[in-house]
Amino acid sequence: MDFREFKERVFAAGKANGLEELEVYATRSRSVNVRVFDGQVDDYRVSVEQGVGLRARFGGKVGYAYVEKLDEDSVDFLVQGVKANAQIIESADEVVFHEGSASYPQVVCYNEDLDRLSPEEMMAFCLELEKTALAADERVFKVSNAVTGCGQTEVYIANTRGLEQGYRSNGVFSYLSAVVRQNGQVKTGYKVLFDRDWSTFQADKMAREAVEEAVSLLGASSVSSGSYRVLLRRDVARELLATFVPVFSAESVQKGLSLLKGKLGQTIASPLITLVDDPLLENGAGSAPFDGEGVAARTKRVIEAGRLTTFLHNLKTARKDGVDSTGNASRPSFKSPVGIAPTNFFIEPGEYAYPELVESLDDGLIIIDVQGTHSGANPVSGDFSLGAFGYLVEGGRIVRPVDQITIAGNFFKLLESVEAIGSDLEFEVPSVRGNVGSPSLIISGLAVAGN
Repeated sequence: MDFREFKERVFAAGKANGLEELEVYATRSRSVNVRVFDGQVDDYRVSVEQGVGLRARFGGKVGYAYVEKLDEDSVDFLVQGVKANAQIIESADEVVFHEGSASYPQVVCYNEDLDRLSPEEMMAFCLELEKTALAADERVFKVSNAVTGCGQTEVYIANTRGLEQGYRSNGVFSYLSAVVRQNGQVKTGYKVLFDRDWSTFQADKMAREAVEEAVSLLGASSVSSGSYRVLLRRDVARELLATFVPVFSAESVQKGLSLLKGKLGQTIASPLITLVDDPLLENGAGSAPFDGEGVAARTKRVIEAGRLTTFLHNLKTARKDGVDSTGNASRPSFKSPVGIAPTNFFIEPGEYAYPELVESLDDGLIIIDVQGTHSGANPVSGDFSLGAFGYLVEGGRIVRPVDQITIAGNFFKLLESVEAIGSDLEFEVPSVRGNVGSPSLIISGLAVAGN
């Protein structure tokens, strides 16, 4: 049966069993992933998942359960599961059920042309990626990853307070990593792309960029320890922002896990920084007309010209703070409890092209990759210490590649130290922390440990 029919049966059974304020959250997803290695399809995987999560009030508490099948047995399993769960809930937090927003935006987050993208086309693209990368330079000795995947998701939410909404989204991604070798030194370059338009995927362009980056790192060595002006390339700036996404969550603030507590309305960043959460971004990977609680999506500036203007809220945290939800309730699937996450979360681009940033850096370092964000960054304190590599810049020109260095600093101080912003805003493949993007950033000073 479909989501709506299943919902009606669940609501009827729930009410008959003493449940109040029922809400179903249903998702159905399908993905196809292809990986090639050494001229052969190494992995081909089709994944299909669907299910329904039920939240409902019973005995003054809100219980939760989910099922993966939409049949009569699952109806009773859900209802009894919620009743049992509600009786062991210890949290005193009040759970809010949304009655529906006055209106919902029209959001472009599905491309029907992708429905016609065949597995054979993705296989051919991956094979071409690998072949082109291997032929791009004689120093390429291996393509460690050539992966392409396409996925689509349907989301449906309804409750007994009158809310009923749904939408579909889809997208395609590709990832390539090329490994080069010279004089015993091995370096890797990569390229990743996510889009809803298959025509933007060009194997020769992706392969060339990955190989050129790998080759550019050959001959790298360390630099002297010290404080350097640093250009964080867009992908590194994006990774750092994604790592510290939790500090902007109202839940983290309320639990004392964010140093931004008490700083609403204050200047916390360079006046050049405007940080946006935009669920209405056309074809954005995180775009959607409503959030995980059915609250209508809206664009908001979390930081505007350096000033902190809002935290990201769901209904529960909004009620605690006496504000409206920002529409950032997160439920990645029917199995997930309600959390908080951004949608399309990015630093607004500036006016400088990347070569202009390199020139204006004068003397300093360009950082093009960091390692260890899962262990070397503390989202509570904002401190980070990460292995890195990139290029040494003198007189506004790249003079050589650099590796075996560690950069250390504090995320909050880094925001204050931004001196210039590039025009090269770029997003990567979305994750549970949202679809995070950033342009390249020049930082006035960052501690670097080298030789």
